[in-house]
Parts: sequence; C-alpha cells; structure tokens
Amino acid sequence: MKNCLILTGGTLDCDFAGDFCKKNTFDLTIAVDGGLAAAKTLGIVPDVIVGDLDTARESLVEEFRQYPFIRWDVHPPEKDETDTELALRRAMACGADKITILGATGGRFDHMLANVFLLYGCLQKGVEACILDKQNKIFLIESQHTFRRKELWGKYISFLPLLGEIRGITLEGFKYPLNDYDLEAASSRCISNELAEETGTICFKEGIAICVEARE
Repeated sequence: MKNCLILTGGTLDCDFAGDFCKKNTFDLTIAVDGGLAAAKTLGIVPDVIVGDLDTARESLVEEFRQYPFIRWDVHPPEKDETDTELALRRAMACGADKITILGATGGRFDHMLANVFLLYGCLQKGVEACILDKQNKIFLIESQHTFRRKELWGKYISFLPLLGEIRGITLEGFKYPLNDYDLEAASSRCISNELAEETGTICFKEGIAICVEARE
C-alpha cells in the first residue's frame, strides 16, 4: 500500500499535526499552496508541491525551490479545479492507494465542503482517503464498514448522505441500532451515535455515506 499525506492550506493545529506525523510514516508527501507554511512549521520537505501558489509566501516558495528533488505541479490561478483536487489527482497518479488530508477543514466553508465531496473521486477509484483534524476523521462508506472501538478517532460516529438518500441502513453493535432504515438527505437521524460493543457494523443497500468519527 502506498500511503500519501496531503497538507492543504486550511486551518491546521500544528501541535496535533506534528504529533500525528511523528506517529505515522508516508511514502509520498504533497504540500498544497498555502500548505507550504504548515510543511515548514512541521519540518517536512514535501515530495511534490501542487497549486497556483497564490496563497503561499514568495519567500517560502523560493526556500523550497532550493530542494532539487521536489517535483512542482504549478497551475494558473484561473482554473476549473481547486488546488486540493489537483493534489488528489496527483497523489492517485503517483500510485497512492491511501491518502490522508490535513488542513482541509476550517477556513472557508465552501472549500471545506468541496473537500468532503472530493473524497468521492477517491472512493470511485478504490483509494482509501480521509480528512483529519484534531476533532474529526471524515471518510466515505459504500455499502458496509466495520468499526472497532480501539481504532476510533473519537467516540461519536455520525452518518450523512453524500448523494441523496441512503437506503436500507442496518446498524449493529451501536447504542442506537437501525434495521433496514432509509436515511433521507434532509435528516439528522444518524448524528452522534456510539458503539455499544467493541465492534459495530453499518451496511446499506444503496447510496454513499459520509462518516464522521468525532471527539469533543
């Protein structure tokens, strides 16, 4: 498995990010535009830098240009994709099959929401991708998933429809179980569930679920 870290330009708790990066290893690291500042703070020299560089400090760009091994994927500001989408495409083109995105929450809500939807492109290609911050782990589920208490990011587990209704949800091992339940797009029924056992499962017949594992 080729494991990729993407540092984007959203809000990032550097103490959390530093601790996370110390505990995990990555085969590929991509910094996205404003994410260069996070890379500098964390002492990370990325393998690839992606974006239009409109929010990266010029002095920082010049500093990273001193590393001959960094691959640059620079785009004009007037483009159809966000820098994060371009970074995800680059990661998958490099063969990544597991992607963790830091700095994709906070800041502008439109970018944060778009970043969640961008996970769908990864899911379609069979790539395991998630967005992490200090409180949340956000990923997508298609048809089924097993949760293990010792692996949870936080005790709260929420499910939201990504594309319309999720049909036939069954939850087992949860505090609030469900059996063959249809979750409408405009419903908050599946917010803030918890495991009642050491493991829990979700399975459903149709739809894509946004899953959020959250801490207070």
